[in-house]
Amino acid sequence: MNRAFSRKKDKTWMHTPEALSKHYIPYSAKFLGSTEVEQPKGTEVVRDAVRKLKFARHIKKSEGQKTPKVELQISIYGVKILDPKTKEVQHNCQLHRISFCADDKTDKRIFTFICKDSESNKHLCYVFDSEKCAEEITLTIGQAFDLAYRKFLESGGKDVETRKQIAGLQKRIQELETENMELKNKVQDLENQLRITQVNSSPAGSVTPKSPSTDIFDMVPFSPMSPQSSTPTRNGTQPPPVPSRSAEIKRDLFGAEPFDPFSCGAGDFPPDIQSKLDEMQEGFKMGLTLEGTVFCLDPLDSRC
Repeated sequence: MNRAFSRKKDKTWMHTPEALSKHYIPYSAKFLGSTEVEQPKGTEVVRDAVRKLKFARHIKKSEGQKTPKVELQISIYGVKILDPKTKEVQHNCQLHRISFCADDKTDKRIFTFICKDSESNKHLCYVFDSEKCAEEITLTIGQAFDLAYRKFLESGGKDVETRKQIAGLQKRIQELETENMELKNKVQDLENQLRITQVNSSPAGSVTPKSPSTDIFDMVPFSPMSPQSSTPTRNGTQPPPVPSRSAEIKRDLFGAEPFDPFSCGAGDFPPDIQSKLDEMQEGFKMGLTLEGTVFCLDPLDSRC
């Protein structure tokens, strides 16, 4: 992992791994907003974004608009930005999408991070004004990133390509089952049409209706959903019933539960990343750069 610190020496982590793995660390801050940036990393990149958002916030403040307060919830599953009153999630930034995080070393209030948007794939810079704990929040995000990456590797993140192939096979099986069901319905329609034709073309009472459980050849239609228990084996015993696919729909080809890259099971905050393991691996390999820099360059800011 390419984790870089611009501070003179690395800081020790502030929280226990359990606090970030099983729960989350909350922080209160004012949200200056977010803006698109051209690069995923760089002090100059975030400095320009901070200056831009500070100026926009100054204009809104002169118009009587207050800077909205938010609650940050930091865990190994990402950084959530919520409304502090309603707890409605405004933004959910997964850690493997966060590439740069920095705080203002001059006043300890401003901090920012760059995150790749999941829909547009654009890099967005989020800027916050905290209660003099910008450095602590930056380090907490760094610790959460470090823990998430370690758990990702320990839980099978190295087998991304294999799991992608398994996911592809699962998708193909579902497609074949859907196709089989469509063909079964077409055969049933043809059987119904043939019965109607026979009834209309034969003398009254000369046609014995066929059982709806057999096809036009007096055979039970093949269905992978039904157990093939009607054919005895050589020793006369019945073969074991074939399990229904409906009982296995939530399991993979090997009977395992859906893959969770952190706990291989249902976690407290299960992320929707089963189909994006390759993206997670790429994001974690890029690493998270933490920096303490100078943002307080705007003459409009009274604290500068």
